Amino acid sequence: MEHNSFKLPFAHLLCLLLLCPLVSCQLNYKFYDYTCPNLTKIVRYGVWSAITNDSRMAASLLRLHFHDCFVNIGGPFWFLPLGRRDGLTTSESDANEQLPGFSEPLENITAKFTSKGLDLKDVAVLSGAHTIGFAQCFTFKSRLFDFGSSGKPDPLLDTSLLTSLQSTCPNQDDSDTKLAPLDSASSSKFDNLYYKLLLNNSGLLQSDQALMGDNTTASLVLNYSKFPYLFFKDFGASMVKMANIGVLTGQNGEIRKNCRLVN
Repeated sequence: MEHNSFKLPFAHLLCLLLLCPLVSCQLNYKFYDYTCPNLTKIVRYGVWSAITNDSRMAASLLRLHFHDCFVNIGGPFWFLPLGRRDGLTTSESDANEQLPGFSEPLENITAKFTSKGLDLKDVAVLSGAHTIGFAQCFTFKSRLFDFGSSGKPDPLLDTSLLTSLQSTCPNQDDSDTKLAPLDSASSSKFDNLYYKLLLNNSGLLQSDQALMGDNTTASLVLNYSKFPYLFFKDFGASMVKMANIGVLTGQNGEIRKNCRLVN
């Protein structure tokens, strides 16, 4: 299959994600120039090392950015000023309630996005982050064997992909944590093939393929499948827009010593 892709080292993409987004006059491109002038080099090296050891880390860091902005607050390239602070609380219940689920209908996902100031276009373009990374079998196994309690596979799922996934994720409990690529065509490359797969009914998650069930998002899928640079441009814009959610600067929040825990 021939395709267009814009190759950018994940280290460059993800260090931008880690270094915090455009949100207010209190954020600054030179925020750390005096206190930590080598910050970008340190982050770039750390991210590059992590991805060298495990390529899945690229997708994990993208997801971390999404979770942090949505709850508490690769191709594309955008400039990000610095200075965002961490929250003082963490809430598993908030995450479960506010983050979109892998089998939710598009209407529910869109409602969660709009509650944060995002829109249907953001749903379509940010779903494109699934061009990299993997999902555990339990997140899509119902599509393979018992879709909608029918006792049959999801009729929309491409038959060749179905066969492959049934082999990877057999219908037994001990396969739940096995992994399958979200983008079976290029799981380690940030490109627009995710959208081409949706056109072929080869989206892995139910929430992915749901984009083809709405006229607006289906049109966006078609455009992004044809024009990779349009996807990259819109993805960057939506990431910055998402980063406007719940910003803490100045004396609000804290700078965590351990990202997983409140100080």
